[in-house]
Amino acid sequence: MIPLRDNNPFRQTPYMTIAIIAVNIGVFIIQFLAGGRGSENLIVRFGAIPFEITHFQDVSNYPVTPIPNFLTLFTAMFMHGGLLHILSNMLYLWIFGDNVEYLMGHFRFLLFYLLSGLIAALAHILVEPNSTIPMIGASGAISGVLGAYFIKFPRAKVLVVIIFFFIQTAYIPAVFVLGFWFLMQLSSGFFSIAAREMGGIAWFAHIGGFIAGMILVSFFQKRRVTAW
Repeated sequence: MIPLRDNNPFRQTPYMTIAIIAVNIGVFIIQFLAGGRGSENLIVRFGAIPFEITHFQDVSNYPVTPIPNFLTLFTAMFMHGGLLHILSNMLYLWIFGDNVEYLMGHFRFLLFYLLSGLIAALAHILVEPNSTIPMIGASGAISGVLGAYFIKFPRAKVLVVIIFFFIQTAYIPAVFVLGFWFLMQLSSGFFSIAAREMGGIAWFAHIGGFIAGMILVSFFQKRRVTAW
């Protein structure tokens, strides 16, 4: 299922969601302009490499990270590996971010977003502490937004594209859309452990971010709304 929009609008402009999307796009443009090898160097320098975080040292044959390694846990949230990667992440953030931002207020939403992304990265590192593959992308932080939406707006309807021997659009309650998404992350994550193939997608960052969002939303919530 690919979400297109929800029917849960708020009249307040989601300035922080827009700002986060703008920063992600800006960083992606910088990566694109750097070219293939230049973009790879940026990813190695500013992506979060589990080995460097857990061993407090740079990988010997990689370019030296110009910032303390723990700060890459934050810089990595704003980097992406390709056009499809950033488009899918920004689509999810645009659809679900405005409602969560309304709940929390602009500044609290930013803190929530960063904290969710941090917890998501640590979840991946916990599973793969010796990996030398850079972890990049906003997926972990956005997973936190999805977890918050799942808790606070379970009955909101989400327009999705269903692709299964046919292509069809339908409005489906958010609890099913996001619940299905989370189950897919869980199954993929545990399958990757069983298959001993952890490269490619940081499934446990998605899982950790979603659970973090479910838990943290009540602490960051500023406004009360009637759950849909």
